[in-house]
Amino acid sequence: MAEKTFDKRQNTQSRLLSGTAKIVMYLFLIALVLLSIVPFYLVMVNATHSSFDIVTRLNLLPGASTLENYATMQSHVNIWRGFLNSLCIAVPYTAFTGYFGALAAFGFAKYRFKGRNVLFAVVLASMMIPSQLSMIGFYQLNLRLHLLNSYVPFILPGIANATAVFFLRGIIEQSIPQSMMEAARLEGCGEWKIFNRIVLPCVLPGVATMCIFNFVSCWNNYMGPLILLTSSKKYTMPVMIAMIKGLYLSNYGAMYLAIAISIVPIIIVYIFFSKYIINGLTVGSDK
Repeated sequence: MAEKTFDKRQNTQSRLLSGTAKIVMYLFLIALVLLSIVPFYLVMVNATHSSFDIVTRLNLLPGASTLENYATMQSHVNIWRGFLNSLCIAVPYTAFTGYFGALAAFGFAKYRFKGRNVLFAVVLASMMIPSQLSMIGFYQLNLRLHLLNSYVPFILPGIANATAVFFLRGIIEQSIPQSMMEAARLEGCGEWKIFNRIVLPCVLPGVATMCIFNFVSCWNNYMGPLILLTSSKKYTMPVMIAMIKGLYLSNYGAMYLAIAISIVPIIIVYIFFSKYIINGLTVGSDK
């Protein structure tokens, strides 16, 4: 009887501890969610208030100054042109990054050739160099190629994205067995067909993950368009937001409204494609 009572007490204590651990974990997760959502919520709310309301108090509910802020913003900066310009850069850049990154990763993962490890080490080394250090050389290169004030310098680098190559190489090595490729060759498939019909669909979650991250990175790119673009009609969203902040610092409502418009595509991308991020990070783990 004493042993049974002792076992029951131990079971009760373990259940209480596990229940307490779950409560602490859920509270921690709720706090993380709030820390992630609150900044976005405050940006959306402040976009509907006047500058006076933003400066004098903390606004938690939407206001009635949205139309006024929008009129002020549009009278000085054509934000929708900047929105379209950012899309014209981010969409093809993301497509190039996903396809050519997977193609290069496929070559490094499944083919054995002389200098393979050296070339991959060069790819990894390029990831260590901050883009700010190469900006002067990048500007001079585009100046000599007569590509200034165009979108080409922002789209073509997507073909050689080192991060995508590094990330997708590991996924292809884990997800695509060599026997699958050999079977496809026996069926008469060429190397391009093997990549497009077999490899690319199998690693699509990983490709989608890299596309999402690179879309956000390209959308938020500020320094490149600021240096290489000279026409105000070609400015992207980050540059136009900076113009609002610099020229009309006192009008916080217009600035917050422009920021709210700029983050809408990012939120939409994460809402509809978040499952690809999870699948892309875990692809190949069950093999």
